[in-house]
Amino acid sequence: MSVDTLFVNARVVDGTGAPWYRGSVGVRDGEIAFVEQVADPEVDADERVDVDDDVLCPGFVDTHSHSDLRLFEEPTLAPKVRQGITTEVLGQDGFSMAPLYREGAAEEWAEQLSGLAGTTDREWTWGSVGAYLDAVADDGVAPNVATLVGQGTVRFEVMGMDDREPTGDELAEMRELVREALDDGALGLSTALVLTPCSYADTDELRALVAELRPYGRPFVAHIRSERAGIWEALDEFVDLGASEDVPLHLSHFKLGGAPQHGKTDRALALVEAARERGVDLTADQYPYTASSTLLSYVLPPWVHADGPQGAIEHLRDEDARERIRRDVEEYRIEGWDNPGAYSGWDNVVVTNVQSAENEALEGASIAEIAAERDTNPVYAVCDLLAEEELGVSILNHFIDEDDVRAILASERVNVITDGLFGGKPHPRVYGAFPKVLGTYVREENLVSLETAVRKMTSLPARSMGLPRKGIVRPGMDADLVVFDPEAVASPATYDDPRRHPRGIYDVFVGGTAVVRDGETTGATPGETIRA
Repeated sequence: MSVDTLFVNARVVDGTGAPWYRGSVGVRDGEIAFVEQVADPEVDADERVDVDDDVLCPGFVDTHSHSDLRLFEEPTLAPKVRQGITTEVLGQDGFSMAPLYREGAAEEWAEQLSGLAGTTDREWTWGSVGAYLDAVADDGVAPNVATLVGQGTVRFEVMGMDDREPTGDELAEMRELVREALDDGALGLSTALVLTPCSYADTDELRALVAELRPYGRPFVAHIRSERAGIWEALDEFVDLGASEDVPLHLSHFKLGGAPQHGKTDRALALVEAARERGVDLTADQYPYTASSTLLSYVLPPWVHADGPQGAIEHLRDEDARERIRRDVEEYRIEGWDNPGAYSGWDNVVVTNVQSAENEALEGASIAEIAAERDTNPVYAVCDLLAEEELGVSILNHFIDEDDVRAILASERVNVITDGLFGGKPHPRVYGAFPKVLGTYVREENLVSLETAVRKMTSLPARSMGLPRKGIVRPGMDADLVVFDPEAVASPATYDDPRRHPRGIYDVFVGGTAVVRDGETTGATPGETIRA
């Protein structure tokens, strides 16, 4: 027997949750050829990698990534692969890069999403999900990538940013776009029911789109309508959709936001278990931090966005509209809206990325600090900054409790994610989510075992997203592999200094090709576009 690459003297953590063992792994033609509980077998190999009793495990699967456009600008995706991430799932929060066919839709959608997805100089040559994946494959990328189809995207394609119920014909067109995307290989349907235009959809509209998943057996992935005071009703809506339409569910970035909800994780986790007892295949993911990261425009009342990006910018500059925005936020005048800025407090909302050099100094400052510096009301400061940056502003929101983070991480239903937005002074999870779990919650705090943590990063997310060739060290599986030192792995990335790569993750292979060796990216872009 001969192989392309032979990993010897490895502490194999196979991704299933089973105890580690010492052994060796052979790779041939991008697949795992054999796995033996022999540390150094007599096998011919083109390359021999001595793991030296460090851990060899499956590549990590990030089920919530926002690299959709970044990968065109930085195809090595160093902040991700240096964490050990070998597969990313894009198209999150209802915002996929396709399908978009309407004239001018791509340009407007890019403007709408600039604070979330960033920007790219690459021409949007695609219309369909399949064409988007083709464009990614043509340009090359280091990790494997797959995408969900966004509920917000299909609504935008059919209805623009209109805040109203769809007509029968419009709903039929949206359903057809979802089916087309699933036929093109989308892993499932995503939404973020706190962000426009996703939030304009009622439960019946969602149900019609979710029903399209049933013949494919693919998941509905959701940022639910509330993670704050309305979380219980939001969870009920989500679970009921899975039950009525008989589709798998995946809960995005499971958390309880704000002091009134802190300490209620037992209740939330019980609802997850109750859903599964009810026969709903419900899983979840989580980033291991106490701050979220999203668009600054998220703090605006939903009506501001109903006229599209340019309409929103006009509202932000109009004196009467600004006063209406301020009163809606400060007086909580909109029933059912989370009102995240006022709810969290402006001291806790921190700018991470802007588009212009003129405002670059504001990265790392809170909205309260910016308002004080500009001698204005915090809501007006938000309006001004978003208008100046044409909506392209990202933020951190510090509103999660550390004890709740630990409780959710300990659940066997929950996998690890980054949910990271690039650019500026980003959330440290862009560089450190996976190594933080291994260093802080496994080694230092013993919250979960090493084998459990690896399962949360490999086979569990692969199963939730329908990736049968990922997540386990086993013959016939894709040779996506990571080597790390369990005694050294850690993330030095912090909120103040987030652009710091992890320690202790040495080698990362995608399809048998090294994308990281000795802790540095190789420049290789062997990643494949995965189609369900």
